[in-house]
Formats: sequence, C-alpha cells, structure tokens
Amino acid sequence: MSLDKLIHNCKINDAKAQSELYKLFSSKLFSLCLKYSRNYAEAEDNLQDAFITIFKKIGQYKNKGSFEGWLKRVTINTALQCYRTQGVFDIVNEDLIEDEAITIEDEDNISIDYLLQIIQELPDRYRLVFNLYVMDGYSHQDVAEMLKITTGTSKSNLARARHILKDKITEYKTRLHSQSL
Repeated sequence: MSLDKLIHNCKINDAKAQSELYKLFSSKLFSLCLKYSRNYAEAEDNLQDAFITIFKKIGQYKNKGSFEGWLKRVTINTALQCYRTQGVFDIVNEDLIEDEAITIEDEDNISIDYLLQIIQELPDRYRLVFNLYVMDGYSHQDVAEMLKITTGTSKSNLARARHILKDKITEYKTRLHSQSL
C-alpha cells in the first residue's frame, strides 16, 4: 500500500492502516523519543502518547511537506509536553554564559554510546535544548517556542549543556590516558 493510501486510510480510522503506519514508523519515532525522555520506560510512554496524538490529528496533515517530518514534529511536541506540565522550565531569567563548541578528535577514542549516555544524563532542561538545537537542527527561536522559554534561556541552557559535556569528555579522556600509562 502506498504511503498516501495509508495516510488516507488512517484518516478514516482504519485500524489495519493504523497498525501498518505504526510498524512503518515506530522504530524511528522511538529513537526520537529516547532522545527526549529520561529513560527507556518514559520513551515507551511517549511513543504511545505520540501515536495516539498522530491518529487523532492525522486529519490535519494536508499532504504538504514531508509526512515523516510531520510525524517527528508531533512526536517531539508530545515528548516535550510532559516537561512543560512538570515545570522543568520555570526559571527563564538565566544569565548567558559563553557558548563553547565541543570538539572531539579522531584519536580521542570516545564511543558514540558514551556520547549518547552523557547527553542522556544531562539535566532535563539542558538535554532537551541540546537535542533540539544540536541534534535536530532547530533554531534558538524554534526551541524557545517549543519549550515556551525565552531565546536567551535557550542559548544559556545550550551553553550550560555544552559546558557539562565538555567537562565529562575531558574527565573521560583523562581516565583513558591514565589507564594507558
């Protein structure tokens, strides 16, 4: 069945089409949920909530733009909604600190698993901004709108996330270096 036909059938609440859509996109969307969740169980809950929202709002998709992009946007917004209701972003007047890039050289031997782990360990506010801005390419203005914070808070949270990550990477490199001696 073509994607357009699948979408059409989902719009008329065809359970078989909904199941097929779930099978087609659940693994990609689950990976996205993992980035915006504190743990695996929360990611599973967010995926379920995202598909409920997708099936409720699929009639709003007008076949303009990427359907997968629309699914990702709904999924991210669903995952972020739990943080909005929990007041994770109540503090919005943070001072900006200098934004510093993280550079990792090939010889640093830092695994992608370790990088994902330390990103996952960031405090919620920093992890969400880091993922939206760095991993998913949203602008600070987009991040601010999505999280209902100021652009300055987005920039500050990104800088703090990068600072924490840089410290953890430096500590990791030091540990590796001392083990190799």
